[in-house]
Amino acid sequence: MIKFPYGISDFREINTCGYYYRDRTHAIPVLERTKSSLFIRPRRFGKSLVLSMLENYYDIARRDAFESIFGKLAISADPTALRNSYFILRWDFSCIDPTGSPDDIKRSLYGHINVCIEDFVRRYRFAGFDLSENIIDRANALVSIQSLVSSTKTYGHPIFLLIDEYDNFANTIMMLPVADSRGRYEALVHDEGLLRTLFKVVKASTSG
Repeated sequence: MIKFPYGISDFREINTCGYYYRDRTHAIPVLERTKSSLFIRPRRFGKSLVLSMLENYYDIARRDAFESIFGKLAISADPTALRNSYFILRWDFSCIDPTGSPDDIKRSLYGHINVCIEDFVRRYRFAGFDLSENIIDRANALVSIQSLVSSTKTYGHPIFLLIDEYDNFANTIMMLPVADSRGRYEALVHDEGLLRTLFKVVKASTSG
């Protein structure tokens, strides 16, 4: 009987626990050669699983597990030079409440980012990377991001940022029927709005 992984988006679990997986790893070199890619897929169509695939492939802390995860897949025959060479930071926007005021959303977003950074520091500490100089700013997660980028630079491995469930979050922001919904939307995405500022910091962090 085929073990079909319905509702499972953990790439490692699927490929080490005998679940059926339609091999998509041949696309990894194509993604590396492409400056920008756009994938338009409905919900439950494997977007989170693709991110999990990339997380397992590029994570420097999973270098020793490469054969057990990818050994039966196409990419194992000719892995790219970037295999297992990044720190992985993953944000899941399904954990952020998009229904409140802009200030409520800001607190939820900053809280999630800080929790992800704390988890990042713990995971890589166990992998032998000392990131103790990283500063967590409870009031401003943008400072936490900048501090994390600074603390990882000494190791020479870039951070690979994966953002999941942003589409659902953004759709709720745009479509939620609340009073002054237009003003709420503009406060988040226009000029120096919360989301625009967040991605400015992300972009600035790629410099160098």
